[in-house]
Amino acid sequence: MTSLAERWGIHPEHFWLRGERPAEPVRFDEETGTWTVYGHEEACAVLGDPKTFSSAHVNEIFPVQVDESMRAGNLLDMDPPDHRKLRNLVSKAFSAKVVADLEPRITALTHELLDAAVDGDRLELVDGLAYPLPVIVIAELLGLPVGDRDLFRGWVDVMFSENDRVSMNDDKETLETEFAAQVEGMAPMLDYLRAHAVERRKNPREDLISGLVRAEVDGERLNDDEVVNFSTVLLVAGHVTTTMLLGNTALCLDAHPDQRARLRADPSAVPVAIDESLRFLTPFSALARATTREVELGGKRIPPDRMVMVWLSAANRDPRRFADADRFDATRDPNPHLGFGRGIHFCVGAPLARLEGRIAVDILLDRFPDLRVDPERAPTFMPSPMMTGVRSLPMRVA
Repeated sequence: MTSLAERWGIHPEHFWLRGERPAEPVRFDEETGTWTVYGHEEACAVLGDPKTFSSAHVNEIFPVQVDESMRAGNLLDMDPPDHRKLRNLVSKAFSAKVVADLEPRITALTHELLDAAVDGDRLELVDGLAYPLPVIVIAELLGLPVGDRDLFRGWVDVMFSENDRVSMNDDKETLETEFAAQVEGMAPMLDYLRAHAVERRKNPREDLISGLVRAEVDGERLNDDEVVNFSTVLLVAGHVTTTMLLGNTALCLDAHPDQRARLRADPSAVPVAIDESLRFLTPFSALARATTREVELGGKRIPPDRMVMVWLSAANRDPRRFADADRFDATRDPNPHLGFGRGIHFCVGAPLARLEGRIAVDILLDRFPDLRVDPERAPTFMPSPMMTGVRSLPMRVA
């Protein structure tokens, strides 16, 4: 995959895709003013200690302060005990039984989308399947009109633009300008979700947004800001990871036809291959935390009130934890990758993403034995350094 990464122009900051190794598992990055964590053991230590490496404190130390209305109810920005209380509100919606019951719907959707997407011997995998499948599923769970999915994609593109590199060294005026532009770009999505929250207060249904509107935390109902921000996390996280996971898995199997043939012969092995895809091409490359006290990590002393960037993608290539780390191995088991995070912020939708991935890959392998990347049209990749995934993936089915 190293030569393919170079050929396809994957983001230049994704050094782990080019067989490069950081000199140290933890180091201070002078250019961005952040501490960077590349080692698997060190990443697990950060993600497993929210008291020392806080999610909420990130916004407190960042030069540009985020309005509280945009933080309220955002699971990603919370620490215990508030995080636990809100997470418990949706845990039941992603329980093993609820997710398992979705299998017939996901299977039918996959076939319907592929029927519509195949044009002769061509298939654009992202537009045809990898994007619409998970977004339809999460939209139906939230109670949003599936027909609005093109709106969702435009909003996500704004949220994960190429300018989202975290730096503490940029001047405040530049940061404020960039942040204001991002907030302006997100405004239509927040207004859209707010309208749905207001409507559910009047006419509740059997969907996740209605559940949030009715929910109580410590005897109090969530306000509109909390419902909107909570819904934003579910809508975005509920499909972005799966979209990249499906495209990345197809890319990996195309580069390793022998492993693809083994999966076609034994579909029960697909879940293991899905996890290896998450390790090998980790969709969300990095997470931000902030220190609340001085701490030693990887032999370095990190002061309090410092931004810490945990590079999950690099940690998933750590040779101290993964044998032959730069090789895609669809049989790798056990596979303690960090593709869904770790600790209290472990992706609540991971069971759903795994189910969608298994079903889609099963069907692709079964329907298209000769599925391969179109030699005449190269894939494109997400422009953000914080993400690793295909944005478009033209393929041939025969």
